[in-house]
Amino acid sequence: MLAYLTLIFTCQLVGEAAVRAVGVPVPGPVAGMVLLFLFLSFKGEVPEKLATVGDTLLRHLSLLFVPAGVGVMAHLSLLRTSWLPISVGLILSTVLAIIVTALVMRRLSGNVQ
Repeated sequence: MLAYLTLIFTCQLVGEAAVRAVGVPVPGPVAGMVLLFLFLSFKGEVPEKLATVGDTLLRHLSLLFVPAGVGVMAHLSLLRTSWLPISVGLILSTVLAIIVTALVMRRLSGNVQ
């Protein structure tokens, strides 16, 4: 299992390095996920132990939000002064994500009008 956890972190590291080298405005972990997806697509299956490691990480996903919560508390004064643009950005990005997800699902499910 340690090998698959290392694979996940290596993909994240390579994704981060690639994003910084190219200067693309994409988070490094997202690029790493794409690399892992490409690797698994090439392999044709998800190894059972990798699935176990992924499930374990997902079960404890809430722990990964602790640093973000600490960051919010550390910058609470900034949030107080800029609450309106932050709220508008959050609402619009959420609505846009829902619309894009619905359109992609509709397209992939074959219900195209």
